[in-house]
Amino acid sequence: MAIDHDERENLEALLGYRFGDPSRLEEALTHRSLRQGIGGTDNERLEFLGDRVLGLVASECLCDAYPRWEAGQLSKALARLVNASSIQGAARRLGLGNHLRLGPGEEKTGGREKKRLLSDAYEAVLGAIYLDGGLAPAAEFTRRTLVDPALNAEVGALERPDHKSALQEWLQERGRDVVEYRLADTSGPDHQKTFAVEIWHEGKPLSSSSGKTKKEAEQGAAKLALEILAAS
Repeated sequence: MAIDHDERENLEALLGYRFGDPSRLEEALTHRSLRQGIGGTDNERLEFLGDRVLGLVASECLCDAYPRWEAGQLSKALARLVNASSIQGAARRLGLGNHLRLGPGEEKTGGREKKRLLSDAYEAVLGAIYLDGGLAPAAEFTRRTLVDPALNAEVGALERPDHKSALQEWLQERGRDVVEYRLADTSGPDHQKTFAVEIWHEGKPLSSSSGKTKKEAEQGAAKLALEILAAS
């Protein structure tokens, strides 16, 4: 079933872009699970294109925001900026899940809330905007809906060191086994929890750390693990 006129207008208002060819938007929201039942096209090709457009636009934004950074810093920041969690967060803010065209199987299993389907739909919409209007509106859409919110959510977050990535790279360079992050404990009231995380390596605990979030605890444990491994 095609997207009706009112739904399309409401969605275009949320996207901040009016399509010259509305069929592109419909294609961007069509998951392959629906195509398998009724034929036609799905959003995988547009998702492929949107992923490349996203990388280009986000890279330009980072170069503008951090003119003194070297390529390695920019590369790590880009990976954080366009990861699946960041993209699906943008898709949720736009309410894309409400407009996905899914097959019965995905509908029954909560496809509208699945991170992968949401992030793919966001990239497909971006690809559709690029094909319909060119790079300028695609870049404006990306900055407004994903890049700016991500940068503003945690001021300076992209500048902080990523100890988990550094630990992984250190191990890979030396042909060592990967580590396992284990949540050891959670304490405190719901509004002020403390998370304790342990890192296990080669079958035994290597380091541990606590933080206000699981991610913070993991970063602390990774930093300590790297120091321990480097000194051994």
